[in-house]
Amino acid sequence: MHGGMKPLAEKMRPKKLEDFVGQQHILGEGKLLGRLIQAKRVPSSIFYGPPGTGKTTLARMIADGAGAYFVKMNAISSGVADAKAVIDEAKKNFEMYGRKTYLLLDEIHRWSKTQSDSLLASLEEGFLCLIGSTTENPAFSLTRALVSRCSLFEFRKVEAEAVKQVLKRAIAAQDGLKAYNIKIDDEALAYFATACAGDVRSALNGLEIGAVTTPMNAAMETVVTKEIAAECLQKKALSLNEDVFYHILSAFCKSLRGSDVTAALYYANRLIEAGCEPQLLARRTICHASEDCNSASALNTACNALYALDNIGMPEGNLALTQAIIAVCEAPKDNRVVIAKGMAIDDAQNHPDDNIPAYLKNHTEASKNYKYPHDYPGGVVEQQYLPDSLKDRCYYKRKTRNG
Repeated sequence: MHGGMKPLAEKMRPKKLEDFVGQQHILGEGKLLGRLIQAKRVPSSIFYGPPGTGKTTLARMIADGAGAYFVKMNAISSGVADAKAVIDEAKKNFEMYGRKTYLLLDEIHRWSKTQSDSLLASLEEGFLCLIGSTTENPAFSLTRALVSRCSLFEFRKVEAEAVKQVLKRAIAAQDGLKAYNIKIDDEALAYFATACAGDVRSALNGLEIGAVTTPMNAAMETVVTKEIAAECLQKKALSLNEDVFYHILSAFCKSLRGSDVTAALYYANRLIEAGCEPQLLARRTICHASEDCNSASALNTACNALYALDNIGMPEGNLALTQAIIAVCEAPKDNRVVIAKGMAIDDAQNHPDDNIPAYLKNHTEASKNYKYPHDYPGGVVEQQYLPDSLKDRCYYKRKTRNG
């Protein structure tokens, strides 16, 4: 593709690791993937996480940095024959030039077991390194044989401040949007950076649409406003300032906890009408189902509301969200889950090395003393499960009929 016709996101793809934004939890100082890249020893890996977080970009960097060949395939449009062609070429290049090949396979979760198995022998021989890219959890979406031969690295949504850096770089870049002489205020820039939900590619695409579709003013400036940003991202601009937004969100959460259905629904829809993503409200409702209700039923309803919003959208999804809000409001309030979690974390941090009872260990001489609950009436038997130092702890107390 001619350089001028490339999408902005492709032009702005960083070439050096120091220009890469986000993913410091795996690339930061002392982190495993960062160390592997510096050592030029990145093994076959699965990169999984949301779109637009740098999975493809980093794969290219890894291949370039290791002096390896780079081949990109998409699992949707390729199969065993395509994989065999790449394998044959990779083996020939390794034998002739001593250079490995990195194969980036996008949407790797779309490959069948037969297709995945076609790579296994090559990965073990070492002349081919696979980098599988997916938005799905590999533990559930990929074959066990393939996962066992790969390192797993989770990519997370890019923080808004990091997205802003990329956008500013694109506005100033000669091969980016410099020719458009873009004038954009902090509010519009912040909107691009937050409304893209951590997807850098989406933010760049939106900014590019704004630049090429907005006429220059008399001063030969392309003025990109928050309203233009919202239109280009095809999302409603939030009509509330940040402080008011969080005040209303707080009122929504406290209304859920306070069992006030009317108030919770009012604040939820006030936020939606102002441009808030309804998924954010669904996620908060899920949290309160556990935090304030200790209700499997309310939690299930809330999780299904998020699923409905993701798969059906609005306005129909708002019915499922309303159902979840009502379920959480009407559920009896109970914060024992929060208390139990806090106590368990505290003990796990402060008593990490305490010995567990010998009869609970795996296949030891003492394990013959373990009392198998199903051998006893009611499937319950008294025995100590906690280490001696914690044996009297009780994180979760069952409620009696009288409370």
